[in-house]
Amino acid sequence: MPGLNYTWASEFILIGFSTFPQQLLPVFFLLFLLMYLFTLLGNLLIMATIWGERSLHTPMYLFLCALSISEILYTLAIIPRMLADLLSAHRSIAFLACASQMFFSFTFGFTHSLLLTVMGYDRYVAIGHPLRYNVLMSPRACACLVAWSWAGGLAVGLVVTTSIFHLTFCGPNEIQHFLCHVPPLLKLACGNNVPTTALGVGLVCITALLGCFLLILLSYAFIVAAILRIPSAEGRHKAFSTCASHLIVVIVHYGFASVIYLKPKGPHSQEGDTLMATTYTVLTPFLSPIIFSLRNKELKNAMKKTFLRKFYSSST
Repeated sequence: MPGLNYTWASEFILIGFSTFPQQLLPVFFLLFLLMYLFTLLGNLLIMATIWGERSLHTPMYLFLCALSISEILYTLAIIPRMLADLLSAHRSIAFLACASQMFFSFTFGFTHSLLLTVMGYDRYVAIGHPLRYNVLMSPRACACLVAWSWAGGLAVGLVVTTSIFHLTFCGPNEIQHFLCHVPPLLKLACGNNVPTTALGVGLVCITALLGCFLLILLSYAFIVAAILRIPSAEGRHKAFSTCASHLIVVIVHYGFASVIYLKPKGPHSQEGDTLMATTYTVLTPFLSPIIFSLRNKELKNAMKKTFLRKFYSSST
């Protein structure tokens, strides 16, 4: 457009929390710090228990371990930066740092969704085809499923990040968010290719998320059909209990995501949008290890056994 001042942004300013009263920021910092530390501790505890307990060396817990790793890396890409900005007056982020944050958050976020899909398939095979489970879910097959999940997340991260950061940014460099996210960055971009890029990135993300969600729904449709064929009530309850924790995490994961991405367009306060965004960056990772630890009886017992063993060994 003639007369438009195109500039190459060397840095951006994250203003997600700048509109909140200053006395609230230390409260947010303490709350999010405690939730982040609990998220790290919970996922590390799950991983240590699975690695240390031979009875948990099964495909279901291998996928859970991979899920914990993706969750740790996802929060690591977002929360430490957010915590630092809560106590800082200068909330600038370099251009490359912004691109890196977007790449890692999308990579690990979509890896998380793909691993949840794989876990749904694993539960279907375990309940629907128990006699063929060891063949269908062999160590090689499990390794391939985990590798493809990470490769899929990496592909989405690369496509989204390269598409967004190939745009030209002009005018103010203030991002109305506490992280480098697609919608606020698109508002800062200028040029004739912005609508096309926005449509392409949106299609990639929606296709990936909806694809994962529909595959999980399909897995659970087959799981319900298989459970209904079990003659005894005790057998049906035992079969369903093996996938209860995964189902709750899926509901939480996609429930918060739908609230964020499917909310009606219209005037929203920046404070409301910022707090809503913390549900999938802070709250969902915080809840996930709690759900898996409390709802999975085998994992919970193994954690108790591991903790008691460490306690007695340290006291003797």
